[in-house]
Amino acid sequence: MRPRLATMGLDQQDGAQAAGEIAQLDTHLVAAPGTARRIFEMIAPVAADINFEIVRIRYGLQDGQTLQVMAERPDGSMVVAGCEELSRTISALLDVEDPIPGEYNLEVSSPGIDRPLTRPKDFERWQGFDAKIELGEPIDGRKRFRGLIQGFENGEVLLEVELEGFSEPQVIGLPFEQVSEAKLVMTDSLIKESLKRRGPIDDTPSDGEE
Repeated sequence: MRPRLATMGLDQQDGAQAAGEIAQLDTHLVAAPGTARRIFEMIAPVAADINFEIVRIRYGLQDGQTLQVMAERPDGSMVVAGCEELSRTISALLDVEDPIPGEYNLEVSSPGIDRPLTRPKDFERWQGFDAKIELGEPIDGRKRFRGLIQGFENGEVLLEVELEGFSEPQVIGLPFEQVSEAKLVMTDSLIKESLKRRGPIDDTPSDGEE
């Protein structure tokens, strides 16, 4: 049995429409509407051509003039040389397209160990590890959740959490379209697994968060 909070779940729709909506959801955590989304749509195909996937783009960080691009290889790996290669490629494209007026700082990095989870595939890849998830709007009065990732199914993030009224942890479904932020929680097991999967990476907490 999978307990769900009262308003969780997707409405019944035909398969084609549901598939289309889920496809549109794939980028809402990768890049917010506006400058970041425009840049994502611009650089994602070019990054894919040299075998990189964009994990997240943020613009306006720190001094308001920083463009942060997180990326990795399709297998989840990313090393310093890869960041440098992608940075050169992106810089050349942005110089031509000039999507940001004035001067700005470009930062290209790996997602880090306590990485943001921005795509459905991230919740599949990191199943069994601890994550924090925040919703844009509360469900049954609750916006923040922490628990073990149990995958992704039917447009929902599956999370094993402690629920009042249950003696054991239960798996709930959180609609992906309502997720405003999700990231892995730094643990010893996550560090070991990340190093095993990805080799040398930057383990600095993303955005300076603890």
